[in-house]
Amino acid sequence: MIAFEKFTLDNGLKVIVHTDKSTPIVALNILYDVGARDEDPEKTGFAHLFEHLMFGGSVNIPKYDVPLENAGGENNAFTNNDITNYYLTIPRQNLELAFWLESDRMLDLAFSGKSLSVQRNVVIEEFKQSYLNQPYGDVWLLLRPVAYKVHPYRWSTIGKEISHIENATIGDVKAFYRKFYNPENAIMTIAGNVDAREIEKLSVKWFGSIAPGVKPVRNISPEPVQNESRQLRVKRKVPFDAIYMAFHMCARSDKEYHSTDLISDILSNGFSSRLYRRLVKEQRLFSQINAYISGDMDKGLFIVNGKLLKNIKMEEASEAIWKEIGLIAENLVDDSELQKVKNKVESTLEFSEVNVLEKAMNLSYSELLGDADLINHEINKYQEVTREQIRETAGKIFRNENCSTLYYYAN
Repeated sequence: MIAFEKFTLDNGLKVIVHTDKSTPIVALNILYDVGARDEDPEKTGFAHLFEHLMFGGSVNIPKYDVPLENAGGENNAFTNNDITNYYLTIPRQNLELAFWLESDRMLDLAFSGKSLSVQRNVVIEEFKQSYLNQPYGDVWLLLRPVAYKVHPYRWSTIGKEISHIENATIGDVKAFYRKFYNPENAIMTIAGNVDAREIEKLSVKWFGSIAPGVKPVRNISPEPVQNESRQLRVKRKVPFDAIYMAFHMCARSDKEYHSTDLISDILSNGFSSRLYRRLVKEQRLFSQINAYISGDMDKGLFIVNGKLLKNIKMEEASEAIWKEIGLIAENLVDDSELQKVKNKVESTLEFSEVNVLEKAMNLSYSELLGDADLINHEINKYQEVTREQIRETAGKIFRNENCSTLYYYAN
């Protein structure tokens, strides 16, 4: 059970406080409700670019990292299709410095042509190294637009193409900042040896005078139901053939989410999982194989992907995967098999409650989903999933007409 208090400032900033007296470290997490799905289709990659720009200096602080590191703190950030998340940890006695740093860059970034040029080049280099010049790096650039035809999940957080970042102007990034980086669109969580009343005073002091902005209205067209099997075949300079199968699944807040997550664990969590045991160890078709979910806030994807052993035909590998996922869609799993993956999930969730930074992140995300208290009910939701629900959910997902497949051949 994670106890917390929460309040909202007059400018709309939501604040969550979790007290953990066992550590001298305090975590401060700010989640901005903006991700790649909020971008203009002709100006993609902006949410990720902004993750970099936020470390380029604000109106009163030329270099964000220097004062934080001098105070013994650490920081980082990440962007995905749904959110942008900034976090730091700092010794308890230097907590107010964290409020100063984060409030200043929410107040006003120090935009300059030089800063934009530097960060633009960093992102372009990342695009090249991680997506274009990395073996299998372009998989999501290829697979997303096959699986999605309407929804903005059809592009990755890095963006559709390099030119979108190359052509980003100061006017573009300022407009993006004004639209999304404001108190109305943020959730701040502080976790550690802190007092809620103290945090409320610091929040008002450092964030209270920032203009609220306007909560953006999200108007995203839902992805139509996929009614035909889709395939894409490519050849690349990679060591092994690979297969990537993407099935449409529910959204993070839908009731089928927990059963879907457990299905991915039954198939591919550990050496005793079905896909590893049967397709890697027994039949020796793959060197590695995985099943996982995207967990997106809108309807996401259930992915099965594997790297084939030499001399294994793509058709044979594909048929073997379909056979295994068909079994879970047609037959009830054993009680013991289901309980095993539930226990693994429970263990993972329990461990995530040890670290104050993970608690801060999870509280922020739960609040975005609707209520920070959702964090305290996750284990029960997994434990309540039945064998019948597993079979029913698998039957909905694992249909040929719901599948987009990328056949990735070694050249």
